[in-house]
Amino acid sequence: MKTLSLALGLAVCVFSSGVLAADAPGTAKAAASAPMSAQQSKMATCNREAGDKKGDERKAFMKTCLSSKPVSQQDKMKTCNHEAAGKKGDERKAFMKECLSK
Repeated sequence: MKTLSLALGLAVCVFSSGVLAADAPGTAKAAASAPMSAQQSKMATCNREAGDKKGDERKAFMKTCLSSKPVSQQDKMKTCNHEAAGKKGDERKAFMKECLSK
């Protein structure tokens, strides 16, 4: 009787794991189509910027990149205004547009 219960329990475990494994690709697919979190987006950006760096150089770059805080729009404006000193009219307008879009 105990052997039959053990065998039945084992069979249930085997079949249920097969059902769960069959659902796994669908779950991964759903997760892949979900929007990226801010951290995931930052990681993707840093990976692209890292390019062909390897080893310690890449590790150091990724650490710096991932720990850096994003530049606020106000800080960008201050920097761009400082860099635009001496420019006037359309030249300044074009410069500011390009600078702020970076």
